[in-house]
Amino acid sequence: MELPLIDDYRRLFLDDVPLLDVRAPVEFAEGAFPQATNLPLLSDEERHLIGIRYKEAGPDAAVELGRELVDGEPRRKRTQAWVDYVRRHPHGVLYCFRGGQRSRIVQAWIHQASGIAYPRVKGGYKALRRFLLQELDAAADELQPLILGGRTGVGKTLLIKTLDKAVDLEGLAWHRGSAFGRHATPQPTQIDFENRLSIALLKARARGDLKLVLEDEGKAIGSRHLPPRLHELMSRSPVVILEASLEERVHNSVQEYVTEALAEYRREYGHEEGFQRWADYACNSLDRIRKRLGGQRHKEMAAELRRAIDAMAAGAGPEVHTGWIARLLTEYYDPMYDYQLRNKRERICFSGNRQAVKEYLAERLSA
Repeated sequence: MELPLIDDYRRLFLDDVPLLDVRAPVEFAEGAFPQATNLPLLSDEERHLIGIRYKEAGPDAAVELGRELVDGEPRRKRTQAWVDYVRRHPHGVLYCFRGGQRSRIVQAWIHQASGIAYPRVKGGYKALRRFLLQELDAAADELQPLILGGRTGVGKTLLIKTLDKAVDLEGLAWHRGSAFGRHATPQPTQIDFENRLSIALLKARARGDLKLVLEDEGKAIGSRHLPPRLHELMSRSPVVILEASLEERVHNSVQEYVTEALAEYRREYGHEEGFQRWADYACNSLDRIRKRLGGQRHKEMAAELRRAIDAMAAGAGPEVHTGWIARLLTEYYDPMYDYQLRNKRERICFSGNRQAVKEYLAERLSA
């Protein structure tokens, strides 16, 4: 019986089709897709041993070693895990790296154990990845973005999250896009970020949303880099400036860097350890900009931060951080923003508060 093979990559991503990834864990960790689950045919060690055998004795010997390593109880357990997945996700597909031997073996074993002819992806992960990279280039050719700018703390990301025709770049990169932008958990790999971004833009284009709001970003968001062609498009697109008072910006920044960040660390590490890890994150973030702040100013702000952390440990609320955060905004971020704004002035098409910007964007995006 010829088992099904599919190559409609677009549908897989537009419909969030469940993906059974049978590559080794190390391959999955280097790059994967948001809707993928890793249930490998081979462990990392098994894959390594087979690779050595392949180099030493050729493909036939490598295949024979693979059969020996997976035969018996490992095959039974892995097949059962695949069958359980297939029954939970009857409309999914499976793949290995190139859509070759590994995925054919898994497909056959699933069919033998369950009678289910589960489709495998033609070309495997490599073909899916190539498709998404091509779609990133296509997006850069087709999109007509509006770039949302503004000073640190005005609430750009908060506004973007309320818009239907927008892509949250910082959310996809899992970084707040500033010196204090790290989360309690790591950023995705560069490959994972590109995959997520390509899928988000693919879905927007499929809806006909070529006019999209993107937040004003540099070439990198934390340690993840925007695709060069997309960043180049953003660097020549119209800019909308969101404005807010210093009081609002301080409030938003306290909420983001203190309240939300602390809650995130505590969810991840527990109450006490989470607090200590959050405190380390805050101090380390300030230390990373020591040179730009200057020695004396950094020393003063670090002391203010430490006093605020101690006050919170003793029961104070997050508002004890307003002092050093206000200085951070006005003495560090604002001068950088003023410099960058001079280079964008000709592209600015609108400036206003949250409500005014939201109304302007609604009009522009529907035109």
